[in-house]
Parts: sequence; C-alpha cells; structure tokens
Amino acid sequence: MFATYVDRWRLTADGEPIVTPGSRLLPVRLQDGAPAMLKIALDEDERAGNRLMVWWAGEGAARVHAQEDDALLMERAMGTASLMRMALAGQHDEVSQIVCATLQKLHQPRAQPQPSLVPLDRWFSDLREAAAQQGGLFRRCLAQADQLLATPREPVVLHGDVHHDNVLDFAEGGWRVIDPKRVHGERTFDFANLICNPDLPSATDPARFARQVQVIARAAQLEPRRLVQWVLAFSGLSAAWFLQDDHQPGAQHQLKLAALAAQALEG
Repeated sequence: MFATYVDRWRLTADGEPIVTPGSRLLPVRLQDGAPAMLKIALDEDERAGNRLMVWWAGEGAARVHAQEDDALLMERAMGTASLMRMALAGQHDEVSQIVCATLQKLHQPRAQPQPSLVPLDRWFSDLREAAAQQGGLFRRCLAQADQLLATPREPVVLHGDVHHDNVLDFAEGGWRVIDPKRVHGERTFDFANLICNPDLPSATDPARFARQVQVIARAAQLEPRRLVQWVLAFSGLSAAWFLQDDHQPGAQHQLKLAALAAQALEG
C-alpha cells in the first residue's frame, strides 16, 4: 500500500504503520531528512479530507508536501506537547484557548475555490433516525439541531472533528489540525466537539462544562447560549453515531452532555 508512494516521492520509512478505521499511515523521512507522514485514504471521506488539507495550505492545518489519488504526504507533528495530556492534567482553559486560536486560522476564507463539501444538515439525518427510534432526549437534541440548521450563522469550511488528538504540536510550526471531515456549516459547530470529547472523562463534569463554555465563547467570540445549543445538538448526533456502532458507553457519555446542555439552556 505504501510502496508506490515511497518510491515515487523518494521517501524513507521512519517507523511502524499506523492503522485507523479510514486510513493507513506511515512515518517517513523526506529526501532532505525532514520528518513527514504518509497517509493512504481507504474511502471517499478520507480522500476528500486529504484534498481539504491541501486547500488549507498550512494555515491552521498540517502543511502538505504532496497529494495524489489516495495518498497524502504531510508534515509530521514533532512537538512534545499534547492537548489530551494537558486536559487530563486539568489545563482545560489553556487547551480551549489553543484550539480557538487554531480554528481562527482554519476558518479564514481562502481565495481558492472550495473543495467538494457535505452540508452540515446532511450529517444530522443520523440524529433524525435515532430520535424516531429512541425518543426522549434524542428528540430534544433533534429539535435544537433543526432550529440551528434553519438559522445558520457564519458558514465556513469546518474541520468537523475537532478533538484533543486532532490538534497537534508542530513545534516551531505551532498547533495545527489533522484528519478533517468534508463538511460546511456554521462556525460554532466546530467548537462543540471540544466540549463533548468522549475520550475525556471530565467532559461530563458540570463545573468543567460551564467553565469551558465561557472560555471558548470568549476566546472564539461566540454567543455562549448558541454554543450550548450546538453542544446539545452535537451530543445527540454523537450519541446516535455511538448507537450505530453498538457502543453503549459512548452513547451514554454523550447523552450526559446533552442533559447538561439542556439544563443550562433551561436555567
């Protein structure tokens, strides 16, 4: 899988392959010895994400050295800091400020024509199905999503999966994103997943929730209530995805966040 592009771009393997559901990655070195990452997409969503990385041209995203067919060759994050480690150590304010500054770069308009994107409302069809089958809080999340999608604000090219392990330390290059999804919609959506990350145990802590809504809203110049509304909508969608994967703990985690968001909106 890697050999064609290793030969074509004259790369040297520099580590073991990494397996993800949608791609295969190989740490490599360029001809000049610079570290890079070779990514091979396994489906159209990943291929579209590769093209989006090219479009961002290193502004808020990892720089791309080459892209062809299923393959993406990008700079490798060599910094030692980790947003997840910072969050696990309780540095939630610092994490949120870093992500907000990174997304500010990412969301800027570009002169180049946009790549092919999926409208955000298409994603929420999965929540609609869950609401019909499960009812309860899923219906509340869907009602909120429908309201937001009917009144979009500040539409941008979104990353679509902003969590602590998709914003990496590129040392002198600063913090940059990897692994985007091909989605277009309201800017505020991209900040919801930072609050909802299912891999972060403290995400369901009410004090952390309330504090990060305020920190993110201030740093990203968002309306706090609308951010909470997007958290309510997104946590329901995320729970629906977990149910599709038959992952009950993940679904319950996201529904706890939905309950926090609903309570905050009623307060």
